[in-house]
Amino acid sequence: MCVVPSLPVSVVHFCQGFFVSSLHTSTVKMASEKCLTKGSAAPGPVPKDKIRIYSMRFCPFAQRARLVLAAKGINHETVNIHLKEKPEWFLAKNPLGLVPTLETPAGEIIYESPITCDYLDEVYAGKKLLPSSPYGKAQQKMMLEHFSKVLPLFYKIPMGRSKGDDVSDLEAELKEKFAKLNEDLVKKKSKFFGGDSITMIDYMMWPWFERLAAFGLEHCMDGTPELKKWTELMWEDPAVKACMHGTDTYRVYIEAYATGKPDYDHGL
Repeated sequence: MCVVPSLPVSVVHFCQGFFVSSLHTSTVKMASEKCLTKGSAAPGPVPKDKIRIYSMRFCPFAQRARLVLAAKGINHETVNIHLKEKPEWFLAKNPLGLVPTLETPAGEIIYESPITCDYLDEVYAGKKLLPSSPYGKAQQKMMLEHFSKVLPLFYKIPMGRSKGDDVSDLEAELKEKFAKLNEDLVKKKSKFFGGDSITMIDYMMWPWFERLAAFGLEHCMDGTPELKKWTELMWEDPAVKACMHGTDTYRVYIEAYATGKPDYDHGL
């Protein structure tokens, strides 16, 4: 997971806990979807024809990389990590202990969600998700930087609501952010944020919109018709369908997390 610097510690902890089938020509190898925890044996070397992603099923940051793997049809295997009881061998690979983390057959380690996604797009053939021009790439990175400022609201509002706080100002701020995203689509006259087909920025933003109903924030999209159309189109994307969980699943996970005992293996 890529931690947003502006988040308070309590929200960062919430993000770390919150957050696959095959698609096209990609294949996913997973001995078990259950999380590996402290004291568990380390997996063997990464097979020569695969790349490994260390993930957690409900983490939106890890979902970014899983969306790219699915969209590009990359042959990979998934190892899920227990984020509260991380295996020692995982911390040796990534001292930050965050997901997503990639490992290549050569033992190379790549982490932080935007970096892992850019790496996958650059290294692997097939559909290119980033624009070819330097300016186009810069535009997407600037948009991602703006969106990173929105992320704290997705967590602060439900956390504040659960404590009985008045979150009306936070909701108004989120509605304003969504209105700006809607305006961006109107100005571009495009279906997606990078044009008329899905590009990297759409996948970078999507995981939080997938969880919007579970967060109880759907009403914040009222008055944003183009943004709503974007979400409807994203729901139909094969990579999104391959990586998604249902709203009820997310809600159950959130409730368990609120008790201090997140069930990373819920549903397995």
